[in-house]
Amino acid sequence: MRIPALILLSLSALLLAACGSPGPRSSASTETIAQASRPVSEKGTEVVFYAMGLIDTGYRFGGKNPEAGLDCSGMVSYIYGQAAGLRVQGSAADIARNGKPIDRAELRPGDLVFFNTLNRSFSHVGIYIGETRFIHAPSTNGRVRIDRLSDTYYAQRFQAARTFFD
Repeated sequence: MRIPALILLSLSALLLAACGSPGPRSSASTETIAQASRPVSEKGTEVVFYAMGLIDTGYRFGGKNPEAGLDCSGMVSYIYGQAAGLRVQGSAADIARNGKPIDRAELRPGDLVFFNTLNRSFSHVGIYIGETRFIHAPSTNGRVRIDRLSDTYYAQRFQAARTFFD
């Protein structure tokens, strides 16, 4: 049974409203990303729903499945494979090289956001879920979680956005 896109979007909005993540905020915590001119992708929406089901999954360096634990690139590879049927592999930097560059203002659910967290370009990746939020598997606190692009830590380290949909 296929769920109409409008219902999926409504459910997404409800889930996002309930999934706040406490933590440091920048002065731009009310920042919003302009409504993407690219239409919402059905596969991107499926990626977001699948990712939501992995919140609180344990972190493990090099982890590629939820049972063993996930690191950031393993999480993206696993979710894209399971939810969208796309083969996305390698490190965060490898994934960035293979994605289509998009402007930050063009982000839509399911797109990828990249950060320099280890003094190395594209050292961390997350999945954009909407309203400046992204889901990722950080080593800090050891769990898959949701954070905001406007959080001071991530705002200072944001590097690029990529898409695999279109």
